[in-house]
Amino acid sequence: MRASIRLKQLRRYRSLVSSFARNGLGYVTQEMGLSDRLFVFRNKTKEEHSSASLGERIRLLLEELGPTFVKLGQIASTRPDLMPDSIVSELKLLQDHVHPFSYEEAIHIVEHELGVPVEHVFSAFEKEPLAAASIGQVHQATLLDGTAVVVKVQRPHIQSLIETDLMIMKDWAALAESRMEWARSYRLVNIVQELGEALRTELDFRIEARNTKRFQEQCKKLKHIQVPNVFLQWSTERVLTMTYIEGIKLSDIRRLEVEGLDRRQIAERYAHTILYQMLIEGFFHGDPHPGNILVMADGSLALLDFGMTGRMTPQMKKNFASIVISLRNHSTKGMLKAISNMGIIPNGINEDALYADIDELRDKYYRVDLQDISLGSAVNELLALAYKHQIRIPAELTLLGKALLTMEGVVTELAPDLSIFDIAEPFGKKLLVERLKPRRLINHLIEDVPDYLTQIREVPLSINRLSAVMNKGQLQIEASSPQMEAILRKLDRIGNRLSFSIVLLSLSIVVVGLVLRSVLSDAQTSFWQLPIIEVGFLVIMLMVAWLIYTIVRSGRF
Repeated sequence: MRASIRLKQLRRYRSLVSSFARNGLGYVTQEMGLSDRLFVFRNKTKEEHSSASLGERIRLLLEELGPTFVKLGQIASTRPDLMPDSIVSELKLLQDHVHPFSYEEAIHIVEHELGVPVEHVFSAFEKEPLAAASIGQVHQATLLDGTAVVVKVQRPHIQSLIETDLMIMKDWAALAESRMEWARSYRLVNIVQELGEALRTELDFRIEARNTKRFQEQCKKLKHIQVPNVFLQWSTERVLTMTYIEGIKLSDIRRLEVEGLDRRQIAERYAHTILYQMLIEGFFHGDPHPGNILVMADGSLALLDFGMTGRMTPQMKKNFASIVISLRNHSTKGMLKAISNMGIIPNGINEDALYADIDELRDKYYRVDLQDISLGSAVNELLALAYKHQIRIPAELTLLGKALLTMEGVVTELAPDLSIFDIAEPFGKKLLVERLKPRRLINHLIEDVPDYLTQIREVPLSINRLSAVMNKGQLQIEASSPQMEAILRKLDRIGNRLSFSIVLLSLSIVVVGLVLRSVLSDAQTSFWQLPIIEVGFLVIMLMVAWLIYTIVRSGRF
């Protein structure tokens, strides 16, 4: 079995090396020593496409190599933090040039996955697929109860081919890191693993089924939006059955006009839905291109294809909001801080160069009207800047940038005068209000209390250790009079800060205790008919203000 796998890999290796040479990239395999290892193809394949750009040659190569590499290229096109913009722009042009597989193969896969003959589930199953792609194809069908559905069937042997290709790519990435400095600096093995995991996710239709169910629940809160229903009993890892929705593709502008549909209203609903998913739910459609959106006769929208989704944690939403605010306020430091909070900054980074690049980006938007700024373009420029300085950014944020660009392009096509910022403003205000809610602040305080208590418990231990060192005579301080005065001032500041922290923490713990008691007992906490919690907050604010005033007045904070 293992020998069979190795033989399959060897054959694929040779095919890949040959394709590299045909697309003018043979020097890559030579630098990695692959042409020497696979000597059968050495100097036998003529280099072609030498006049094309590097990005174009890479795109042509991926299209020739087949489904695995096409899908990886499409996923990589959403990651401008991983590669230059010239290559990313070419990867966005990747298309699935695949022929549909036979009706007999589709039926065989469906029956094998569902465990019953196809006629026990469907009263009709169309022979010609509605669409075919590298991962699978879609057939229209009818359930026994008359429900019109679509059945997504995975391409035969695609999992085996993809796993073989991913193993080869991992080997090549490791070999490249051992021979090339650029591969080591960009941690090519980690990039291959990350892209591979994203591809494996698309292979499991059960994940897409769960995503669809989640979006279905999410869209119940929105008007004029619908999502197809998933029939979980007739869905597996390789088969996905959903209700069939008929409508006009969002890209068919001419038909929308013929049907008398309001293009601006459609654009508003579309943008509102995507922004709501991103900024409120934190779970959004990763590929909201017009082909995945249908317009119904009444102007409502239907979302399709949830194989690619993005997630925004509360921290990511906060960082994203910080980027927008800093961009709006022309704050280089704010943008730098947001980037630092979002990504992994490598050791030895040239901070001056990074600051200068961010400053240049800020100047680009200086005094530019907010309505004229493309939010998606601004995010993607930041990601390109991150790539330049080898800052690794979460994949979800790069997917966010791609989805924003797609959304803005669609909105511009439908209603050029519609402002994305006008639609996004209410969501931004809601996020700000959510962050300032007392209950949210109290919850964060409660979460931080254990850390504060741990630090307080460690103070006596630290003092004991310092006393032990001093008693043994191991602490030596040599200082002249001016130096001694500076040290005393610094110690005074430390003492004031410690006093401030302890007093604030103690009072906060008391108030949190009162709040918890009030919540758990479901009773109003009062004393002499005065609300203790509210009064407590007022007392804390006054005491903190007094403490800050006295410390600041002393000039030793």
